[in-house]
Amino acid sequence: MGLAVMAVHAHPDDEAIWTGGTLARYADEGARTAVVTCTWAEGTVRAGELERSLDILGAGKPRLLGYADARNPASASGRPRFVDVPLDEVVGRVVEHIRDFKPDVLLTYDGYGSYGHPDHIHAHRVTMAAVEAAGYDQLYPEAGDAWRARALYLSTVPRSVVAAQWEAVFGTPPQPGQSLPGLPDDQVTTHLDVAPWAERKWAAMHAHASEVERGASMTMITSLPEPARAQMLSNEWYRRIACTGPSETALS
Repeated sequence: MGLAVMAVHAHPDDEAIWTGGTLARYADEGARTAVVTCTWAEGTVRAGELERSLDILGAGKPRLLGYADARNPASASGRPRFVDVPLDEVVGRVVEHIRDFKPDVLLTYDGYGSYGHPDHIHAHRVTMAAVEAAGYDQLYPEAGDAWRARALYLSTVPRSVVAAQWEAVFGTPPQPGQSLPGLPDDQVTTHLDVAPWAERKWAAMHAHASEVERGASMTMITSLPEPARAQMLSNEWYRRIACTGPSETALS
């Protein structure tokens, strides 16, 4: 189909949890796909797990920036935390990957980082800046020829879905006035039914065995009632931001 799709994520496993169905679907339909991961260094266990996940999703080899996770200094020993790196430096690193891969479409988190993780929020900010900067030949000339993507898609969840599933996930309904993840439904522009790729997505998530063993988000997802887990695996939602034409390159 001639489309190129690149995701920018904070950690290994986010590519599978948040955009795994999208990446697998478009790879199967002939698109070039890739993932930039902002934290964890080459040679770590999680970098190896990322490589296996990307192989399952058809998304090429890892593109690791190699910074440390905000909550785990051992993720990149001796390297600064991703959230502490000067913005100009890390934006330039992402610009280099954008100009090298030349994506038509980029994927990253919404402005809340999907659920508020500081690395996710920072990845959103960095990606927003890098998508714009990559189109200017005056900026980061050492990173290659200017490239302007056609659209940016921010991974999110409709607020109605969050509210409906909250009790299944946390055991109690949301409290009145509680701030919830996701976006109001009318701000979610794109829904992808990725049910045919749900098993691939699930397999890619399980490639991150250390996260399963650690009892992190993967454990929570595994423990969900089947209807809630099936909904999470089979649906991916985005807010679309056009970068060039008003309707060019829409995921559907």
